[in-house]
Amino acid sequence: MSPRITQAWRRTFASARGSRNFRLFLSGQFISAIGTWMTFTATSWLILTLTGSGTALGVNAALAFGPVLVLGPWGGVLADRFDKRRILTFTQGTAAVISLTLATIVFTDVVSLWMVFGLSLASGIVTSLDNPTRQSFYVEMVGEGTLTNAVSLNSAAFTGARIIGPAAAGILIATVGMAICFLIDGISYLAVLTALLAMRGAEMHVQRRSTRERGHLAAGLRYVWETGALRRPLVVMAIVFTFVFEWQVLVPLLANHTFHAGPGAFGLLSAAAGLGSFVGAILAANRNARPSMHGLGVWLAAVGVTMALVSVAPTLPVAMVLMVPIGFFAMSFMITGNTMLQLEAKPQTRGRVMALYGVVFLGSTPIGAPLVGWLAGILGPRLMFLAAGSLAVAVALAVLWSRTGSRVTRDEATFEPVAALDGPEAATA
Repeated sequence: MSPRITQAWRRTFASARGSRNFRLFLSGQFISAIGTWMTFTATSWLILTLTGSGTALGVNAALAFGPVLVLGPWGGVLADRFDKRRILTFTQGTAAVISLTLATIVFTDVVSLWMVFGLSLASGIVTSLDNPTRQSFYVEMVGEGTLTNAVSLNSAAFTGARIIGPAAAGILIATVGMAICFLIDGISYLAVLTALLAMRGAEMHVQRRSTRERGHLAAGLRYVWETGALRRPLVVMAIVFTFVFEWQVLVPLLANHTFHAGPGAFGLLSAAAGLGSFVGAILAANRNARPSMHGLGVWLAAVGVTMALVSVAPTLPVAMVLMVPIGFFAMSFMITGNTMLQLEAKPQTRGRVMALYGVVFLGSTPIGAPLVGWLAGILGPRLMFLAAGSLAVAVALAVLWSRTGSRVTRDEATFEPVAALDGPEAATA
């Protein structure tokens, strides 16, 4: 192996090579994420089987992610205050119970739509605490020096699972049934629970925790709004995640309503997007450039153009091929935005900042998914892909043509509100 290839390999896996704790967590997350994507695919197909309705898919997504919109910021407050490993152990264990419950009611054939909705709501409540904790946990495992690399590798693991999970779920649904997908997901949580318990506390980069005072949430919100380096990417991502990245509604409708295909095709479409996302995450792990608003705009424009091409795809195989670059560009967009926020946020505010990221990433779904599902029922999946892609291009052009396209570094950000986060002003905020 040439020195250049060796150097690239070392750079790509720098955070995993330097942290045993992160290697454990990454491995556990990968196994668990395979189960998560199997449940994601099986749940969508279960709802289509029960109702045949795109609106029902949107309502389920709203129930699954709605709690993040309401409870997510408070989850960030808890993540800043308490031991993150203990929080994650609780949330991952609870998520396992939810998946096993879903497996039981499907296997015993007592499942009804309200049960699926109820379990999705319970899952959303757990996610409200799990997401900001997990997002702000990476820096404690690897430190700030390789944080971008760690975020990229974690995204690669999750999207690698996205290739395996939906494809496996499609095959299992067609041959065995949906219950096995939920059962595998429930068991897969043992991997991440084992990883959390096996970590060495002495090797953690423990961040300064916020103190227990009134006004932490309000101070965190004010800090983000007054810090342009955080506010700008969050606003862009809020628009995109709400109205463009509604894959859980658009992709099954594209497979079922446009191409009149079964669960296997749905799984392959999702797996194709996952393949692109995996490549995007791996390449992002090898980049050294600091993320910027300009990069965010470029990746978003590419997503929009490719979605427009999907809207005119003549056959299912062509649509599958186009889902690969969609996954690549979308993952590059998300990694850029995620890393920008983590690098700009001060350690004692990172949990709250990433909670807001969770709100726009997951909490936007209750607003966007029902709307997109309803519009897709009227216009059809093709026109919805075109409309979403056009919006993505419009937002990207606004970013690229504005002064926010210039790179913003931590030194240029406004950090005045941070001083108030743990001071007297926070107590009365």
